[in-house]
Amino acid sequence: MDIDILPVGPLQTNCYLLTCRETREAVLIDPGWNDRSIRDAITARGAKVKLILNTHAHFDHIGGNAAMIEETGAMLAIHPADLPLLRVKGGADMFGFPVRPSPEPERLLAPDEVLKVGTLQLRVLFTPGHTPGHVSFYEEVHQAVFDGDVLFKGGIGRTDLPGGSQEQLMDSIRRVLFQLPDQVVVYPGHGPATTIGEERASNPWLD
Repeated sequence: MDIDILPVGPLQTNCYLLTCRETREAVLIDPGWNDRSIRDAITARGAKVKLILNTHAHFDHIGGNAAMIEETGAMLAIHPADLPLLRVKGGADMFGFPVRPSPEPERLLAPDEVLKVGTLQLRVLFTPGHTPGHVSFYEEVHQAVFDGDVLFKGGIGRTDLPGGSQEQLMDSIRRVLFQLPDQVVVYPGHGPATTIGEERASNPWLD
């Protein structure tokens, strides 16, 4: 699996392009802005994007949905509990950001289902707290989890926006993410990658 990390938009949200080396079929996670770097990465990889995944529906994670769906023809998937947020452009108007409305998803995600694209197999982990329908995507073979705004290097997601829950967030980290092996690399929605083991041992929010 080739992983391209593409910080996009005003909040420098990490968009991830995951490309199967054997088939060149690809998954795009959180195209948060209509950004040239996403197109360039797709072209450079010779990738055929089959699936667009949103970890959650805040504007900085869905802002490029419309453009990327138009350009790739890929199927959009999101957890149903975040549909209300998706339909109001992820709160973009509240913060004054110009974001195109996202198309409706063609697929609604369920916990523990496995999404197969090429040889990639992404298991859906239900990790609410930052938003009601937040999910993470775990690729076991490559020991990688793409966790949006749940767990960061030395930090955790905010819960003070509508639909947030500190109790749920902590439960998602401890009961779901921290059940993964220490060596699993965490690719968050913002900032640098880390590992489950590093955050279990030293994250100051999780003492």
